[in-house]
Amino acid sequence: MTPIPFYVPVGNECELFETAWQRRLPLLLKGPTGCGKTRFVTHMAARLQRPLFTVSCHDDLTAADLTGRFLIKGGETVWVDGPLTRAIREGGICYLDEIVEARKDVTVVLHPLTDDRRMLPLERTNEILHAPDTFMLVVSYNPGYQNILKSLKPSTRQRFVALSFNFPPPEIELEIIASESGLARDRCTALVNLATRLRLLKDVDLEESVSTRLLVYCATLMAAGLDPYQAAQAALVEPLSDETEVQQGLLELIHATFG
Repeated sequence: MTPIPFYVPVGNECELFETAWQRRLPLLLKGPTGCGKTRFVTHMAARLQRPLFTVSCHDDLTAADLTGRFLIKGGETVWVDGPLTRAIREGGICYLDEIVEARKDVTVVLHPLTDDRRMLPLERTNEILHAPDTFMLVVSYNPGYQNILKSLKPSTRQRFVALSFNFPPPEIELEIIASESGLARDRCTALVNLATRLRLLKDVDLEESVSTRLLVYCATLMAAGLDPYQAAQAALVEPLSDETEVQQGLLELIHATFG
């Protein structure tokens, strides 16, 4: 049996996910980068004992990348299923991360799977796949990155039940950082305090808030023996900004936090 990845619930998200899976409803996760969306889906797939097929969406992702294509193998032309098709055949969970990054033809392919039809037409193989009860489609995106050119159309959004994510409250974030990094809890407390201060800079000096993921990275470096300032420089300052003045401001906050 696959071990269930560590995840600390913030609210009723686990119950909502399981209910959506049981009722064959597609799920949309909304939240900032690094707040735990992917870990949550991985946790729930293991908890429900279903295979997980994760796709990181990007500008060049096509419908064929999801459904499959004919390839030449050993001198023969054979059909190779894409991750979405495999998830349907195996009754698994297909997770499309940052769905707004994908091309428009990708979302069109998803539409028949997100209503009562729950089917996937494969024109090239002349098949119509009907999703089994155990199949689930999960997509995510970061609303903070939305603009006119990259947004999820209302006609697509309204095909999903949705769940909003944010960074966990301090006491839960402390538990996550300590568990994931192995750093002593008292030292993790300083990182959580630092995150609270850094997140106040969102929309002022930083395009994106410091993520729980980056805090875990920083704590991991510290647990390995790296000086807190060096760890913070590598895991927090450099990933958050390239601007010299902004970096200097972040360093001042870090020095004020660690003393």
